[in-house]
Amino acid sequence: MRKVTVDEIPELRAYEMSRDDVRRSIIAAKARRRVQLGPHITMVFENTDTVRWQITEMMRVERIATDAALAHEVEVYNDLVPGIGELSCTMFIELTDDAALLEWLPKLVGIHDAIEFVLADGSRVRGVDPKAQRLTREEVTSSVHYLKFQFRPSQLAVLRAGPASIVSIHPNYQEAALLTDAQQAEFISDLSDDA
Repeated sequence: MRKVTVDEIPELRAYEMSRDDVRRSIIAAKARRRVQLGPHITMVFENTDTVRWQITEMMRVERIATDAALAHEVEVYNDLVPGIGELSCTMFIELTDDAALLEWLPKLVGIHDAIEFVLADGSRVRGVDPKAQRLTREEVTSSVHYLKFQFRPSQLAVLRAGPASIVSIHPNYQEAALLTDAQQAEFISDLSDDA
C-alpha cells in the first residue's frame, strides 16, 4: 500500500474549506474498517486515506506550519500504513472510568500478543505490535496498541474464499468477532493493493 507523501497534505486554508466533506468520507470509511472485539476493544484498520486524514488533522490541531515539522509527522504516521501482504490497525482498549482503568489495564498485560485473525481453513494470523516494548510494562498495558498482521499469499486466498474472525486468546479477555462482508471486502482490498 502506498505511503503518504508530504505533497499530498493540503495547505491548512484549503483543508478548512473541504474539511466537512473529507471528514464525512473518512468517518464512513472508518466505520467499514472498525471491528468491535468484545466490550472493551475496538480495532480500526488503517490505510493510506485514514493515515493522510490523521496527519492533516494533526497539522490542523497543532498548527504545524513548517515543512520540517510536517515531514516529521508524515514519517511517524506512515508507520501505520500497512506494507504488502499486511493489515495494520490501531487497537483501543476503551474504558470509561478510573475504576475500569485500574481493573482492566493490569489484567490485559500482553493483549498485544493475543489478537489473531482466524481464517475459514483454521489458519491464524497473529498481530504483532512493533511498539510493544515502549507501550507496555510488566504490571500494566497501554490503552492504545498498533498491530500489524502479515498474511501469506495462501492465507489471502482463504480470506477471499470464506468467512474470517478476529479473536483475542488472552486468558483474561477471550472474545471473537466475525467479520462482516463489508469489513472483509475492505481487508481483502488492502491485502491485494501492491501499489
